[in-house]
Amino acid sequence: MTPSQDADTATVPDIDLEEDSNSTIDPLDELPGEVEMSLFDHLEELRQRIFYALIAVAVAAVGCFIAVKPIVQLLELPAQGVKFLQLAPGEFFFVSIKVAGYGGLLLSSPFILYQIIQFVLPGLTRRERGFLAPIVLGSSVLFVAGLIFAYFALIPAALNFFISYGADVVEQQWSIEKYFEFILLLLFSTGLAFQIPVIQLLLGALGIVSSQKMLSGWRFVVIGAVVLGAVLTPSTDPLTQSLLAGAVLGLYFGGVGFVKLIGK
Repeated sequence: MTPSQDADTATVPDIDLEEDSNSTIDPLDELPGEVEMSLFDHLEELRQRIFYALIAVAVAAVGCFIAVKPIVQLLELPAQGVKFLQLAPGEFFFVSIKVAGYGGLLLSSPFILYQIIQFVLPGLTRRERGFLAPIVLGSSVLFVAGLIFAYFALIPAALNFFISYGADVVEQQWSIEKYFEFILLLLFSTGLAFQIPVIQLLLGALGIVSSQKMLSGWRFVVIGAVVLGAVLTPSTDPLTQSLLAGAVLGLYFGGVGFVKLIGK
């Protein structure tokens, strides 16, 4: 056998190894429908997605502004008949714009989420796409649960504290702008705080943090929940902060349980 024949035969195992390595790729780690796009194409698509999302927010906000009075009356219910004052010309008008903006953002959030998913979907493997639907559904349900918890528990508790504290000293007449700054911030901050289990499940499913590791740091979680309750609540009363801190702790340990259920 000539040296050239030896060289030819020596390259055959390398080709077989390469073919074997390609054949052992897990189908779940593949990118279905992968399309090559330049950086400019990605930026252009991102610009279009943001534009569509802003249009959706604007349309929903206009709709909320048209029906802003019933929305304002609904948000005034937890105040238990406190008289609201307009302390400056146009104050209620600007409050209406703010309420419509928050309402538009809330109503258009499913469409915004759809645009985000469509942008990141081509870069996700089959395995990662399997996590997408549960995460989106769980995040939406928890955000709505946070709004309901804030409206029926946190806001009444905070307002009752302030009303009863100065009932014998001052007459309860509040600025409508300050009131809506208070409740809108509390509503949306609570909705965001309720996303904790979703983050935990995502970290657990990706193998970044295990349930045992999450549980071992419970002391830091308790301190963090107290700090989070103090930061997220615009009021300084201990009852509201304790309610939110307790909810955060319940969500965190519930998230640990779900991560353990999926075997992580």
